[in-house]
Parts: sequence; structure tokens; C-alpha cells
Amino acid sequence: MNKYRSNFEHTFSVFLDQKGIRYEYEPTKFSYTPKERTYTPDFFLPDYDIYIETKGLFVSEDRTKHLLVREQNPDVEIRFIFQNLKNKLYKGSKTTYADWCEKHEFEYAQDEMPAPWRKRRK
Repeated sequence: MNKYRSNFEHTFSVFLDQKGIRYEYEPTKFSYTPKERTYTPDFFLPDYDIYIETKGLFVSEDRTKHLLVREQNPDVEIRFIFQNLKNKLYKGSKTTYADWCEKHEFEYAQDEMPAPWRKRRK
């Protein structure tokens, strides 16, 4: 378990192993600006050409980062797996993690990679 940064990442890796889905853990770094930074997605699924970011907490800094990374890397597909889609963006917010993803057109799911995502790309 020590190679993962969280129990949720480990749990998701077990799901991928059980489904026979090949993956690489944190293989790629993407640079983004305005202030030069890098972002490392949790998982890359080479058979699907997608990156998976597993999230328990989804704080404002993460949301801003993901919008910038996507804008500056339009050919890279990043999808989210949340521990709880119904979590609110912040205390008192009516907006859930799922609402935010829909508004910004990110694909997302809870706990596991949904079957439609598991159709291999051509």
C-alpha cells in the first residue's frame, strides 16, 4: 500500500487489478500556468488513453488546477473518481462535486470506473 498517497488510491488500484485493467501509477507530469506548476494525475490507463484522478476532497485549488490543465492540454483526457459525489464544494455550498463536473464537462464517477468507460478506444 505504501506506493499510493491515499487509501482511496490503493482501493481504486485493487478495483483495476480485479477488472484486469492495465494502469500506470503517476507516470506523467503536466505543466500549467499562469504560475509555472506541474500536475501528476493518479492513474494512466493505456488501453483507454485516459487519466484518472481519484478524489476524496476536491478543494478550490484542485478545481482551478484542473480547469487550467485541461485548457492548456486539450488532447489529454482526465476523468474523476470520487469517494462521494454528493460532497459539497465548501461548507454551505449547494453545489456538489458532481454538479461542478457537469458544469465544466468533466466525466466522473463514484468509487469505481463505470462499465461504459471500459470500452476500449479504437
